[in-house]
Amino acid sequence: MLPYTAYLRVYQPIDAFPVRDRRYWEEYSMSSERPRRINALSAEHTASLHRLIATPPVVAPEQESGDAYLRRVNERLYVCPWQTRLRSWRAFTEFTNATPVAVSEAFVPLPEAERVEEDYQEWKGAGGQVRPGILSSNWTIPVAWFVPFEERERCLVLSANSTRTLLYLTRTSMARRRLEHTVAVLREHLGAHAVSASTEQLVDWLSLTAHPNSLLELDYGGLPHLLSDDHLSEDHSVGEVSAAVEALAKGDTETVTTLRRRITRRWRSVRALEHAN
Repeated sequence: MLPYTAYLRVYQPIDAFPVRDRRYWEEYSMSSERPRRINALSAEHTASLHRLIATPPVVAPEQESGDAYLRRVNERLYVCPWQTRLRSWRAFTEFTNATPVAVSEAFVPLPEAERVEEDYQEWKGAGGQVRPGILSSNWTIPVAWFVPFEERERCLVLSANSTRTLLYLTRTSMARRRLEHTVAVLREHLGAHAVSASTEQLVDWLSLTAHPNSLLELDYGGLPHLLSDDHLSEDHSVGEVSAAVEALAKGDTETVTTLRRRITRRWRSVRALEHAN
């Protein structure tokens, strides 16, 4: 069972990597042993579980992952490295910051927690790149994540097996343009306070992380295994967010209110499942 987590991924064009990394990813893309796109998320999750059930649990692998999500568009290779070690470090830091020490030690013994923190700080001190190319969100999807996409970029596959998928894919240049447009509309009609912190963080993340010719993907990840076919078929959150922004730009507050309530109700019902028995 995949975790009920959604992902936002940046796929960098192969020529954006240093020569040595470029050769590695080109060879990797031709390997028959790498996880295929359809099974990659499951493979990543399985490796994570193996680390966590170890005694003591291994919070982060000693070496960075050599795997990646791949896409080919118009015969051009795009690569989104898993960055498992970096993302594990960051996730554990968020966990410890939000959890009392007595509780966190029940999951990870103090010596292991200290080792992880020392490794992370040493890596950053050596000039390590601290910005991941993958963001994740448990049990829900932030509204800001819908802004960079359009309804026509939607891909829905309903199946009883692991191919059950809902995702969007766009060019990052288009994504940034849509984000900038949305921010401008919100500021003009509602004021600067209406621009959420998550939207500002997303703009900064793309500005600092994504190559101008990269791709951006919103993957519902494990959420489609939690939701019914009807729910997924009727989930047009991207189109509704886009329509709400355009309605706001025209001063149509009634439409904005209707769409906002619809989106809030849909995702509140999904988030509530976190506490279901």
